[in-house]
Amino acid sequence: MTSTAAELLEVLWGRASTAPASASQLRLLLILEHHDGINLGTLADSLASTPPSTSRLCDRLQAAGFVERAVSPADRREVRLHLSSRGRAFLADLRIRRERELQAVLALMPAAQRTALLEGLEAFCDAAALRIQDAGAAETGDRTA
Repeated sequence: MTSTAAELLEVLWGRASTAPASASQLRLLLILEHHDGINLGTLADSLASTPPSTSRLCDRLQAAGFVERAVSPADRREVRLHLSSRGRAFLADLRIRRERELQAVLALMPAAQRTALLEGLEAFCDAAALRIQDAGAAETGDRTA
């Protein structure tokens, strides 16, 4: 069922095109949105990619006006990456279009099933957040998180 739901979401969200960003570029933008000022090495690790590949992705996104690079105030050799206002606007617009597609599907569901879905999704989000927190604690060696 999870596989089917994921595939259906991909089809629905495919209607809300991510153009001009590819799927890889979209992942990069979402990471920058949550980790403003991240450096290239950390971003590459987050993408499970190499710094040269990540740099090329950033080059294309910078050329599109979605990403800005800034020299780190602490170390002039280090570059910090930021989502530009155009990048933020792109993500906001994409979310609106995706939400519109989801709302159209939800409108076809009976109210009781929408409520049950909401409760299930809230539990899912709580569990996913806990898993992410536990994974982050394991990566840093912090067992108290």
